[in-house]
Amino acid sequence: MHKTKLPAILNPALDEKSDRAKFFNEFEPGNTALLVIDMQNHWVDKDGLSYVKNAHEIVPNINRIADHLRTSGGMVVWVIVSFSDTGRSAWPMFFERLENADEGAQARKALTPGSPMHDLWPDLDIHVGDPIVSKDRFSAFIAGSSNLEELLRGHGMDTVLIAGVATNICCESTARDAMMLDFRTVMIEDANVARTDEDHIAGLRTFAQSFGAVMSTSDVITRLGRG
Repeated sequence: MHKTKLPAILNPALDEKSDRAKFFNEFEPGNTALLVIDMQNHWVDKDGLSYVKNAHEIVPNINRIADHLRTSGGMVVWVIVSFSDTGRSAWPMFFERLENADEGAQARKALTPGSPMHDLWPDLDIHVGDPIVSKDRFSAFIAGSSNLEELLRGHGMDTVLIAGVATNICCESTARDAMMLDFRTVMIEDANVARTDEDHIAGLRTFAQSFGAVMSTSDVITRLGRG
């Protein structure tokens, strides 16, 4: 995982005198969901087209938080990318306009259900009762991307913890939109990963400024205990 850390001065939720710090001081486990974003072979396996070299290193922290939440009444949701050859989920704006068309076609095929690269990384501790939600955009919360918001509302969730890959793309996009939909939102710095330290810090820094809190795995578990 990344050895870098967001300076506390850039994260208002860590300033004990701030109102934001009070808001993030404790979490009620029964109202909290861990959203694990895109931890699929496409990014975690060294043979994946979009391999992120440190992605496998965040797996222990993801599993640790997931176990803590399950045992204390919370929810663990595995959010995955699923594309198709046609229709909305083919996403031509991205794969054919913004990306190289040939490379885009390969990536879209790799992230189509049935492909080995579409599967979740095998070292993740996935339980039978954990929901798996498919999305077809970077953010799982924008209109039409997935049913994630409805799922969380239906289970009474008001707080979400964001982990996965990549920090500054799908994780940050989902985290920002979660806050916009009035979920209390935390990005877990040592359970998110990006291609470079600079990308990782950039995503966390922007999120921390206005959207929520950035915390470590240990910080999150401590606050769940207070709840």
